[in-house]
Amino acid sequence: MCYNEETEAREGHEAYMREALTEAQAAYRQGDVPVGAVAVRGGRVIGRGHNCKEAWGDPTAHAEILALRQAAEDVGSRYLVDVTLYCTMEPCPMCAGALVLARVPLLVYAVDDPKAGAAGSVLDILDWPSLNHQVRVITGVLADEARALLQSFFKELRQSPP
Repeated sequence: MCYNEETEAREGHEAYMREALTEAQAAYRQGDVPVGAVAVRGGRVIGRGHNCKEAWGDPTAHAEILALRQAAEDVGSRYLVDVTLYCTMEPCPMCAGALVLARVPLLVYAVDDPKAGAAGSVLDILDWPSLNHQVRVITGVLADEARALLQSFFKELRQSPP
């Protein structure tokens, strides 16, 4: 679903996406790809995460996974049926699969991932008809801010000596 179709919820989505951007900035500062995520339930952030793959040496330490883990702990269940996940970048296949398995009803993300996106750009795991759950998707929320952060990170990375 396009961001423009959700104008009544625009300010709420932007506020939570700003929280996700704060997480992305934390990833940037520690040398990880600047992706951040927050899980929201009942108007309250119950999970936060930013990429920690490099910092932890863990290929599964994606922002979305970390936010979902905290949310599951807060809810007391692996099923997050009333949680919305806000993420600064389109989830990869692993993270999209986790959203389906957790039964998250809504994902809001800022920018597409044209290389590994699994919420509609490269793959669409979140709307795969054979799976037992589909996730509604809203894209483009604060896309300019998220894109600028990613571009800055990769520009610095290319300019760094090997």
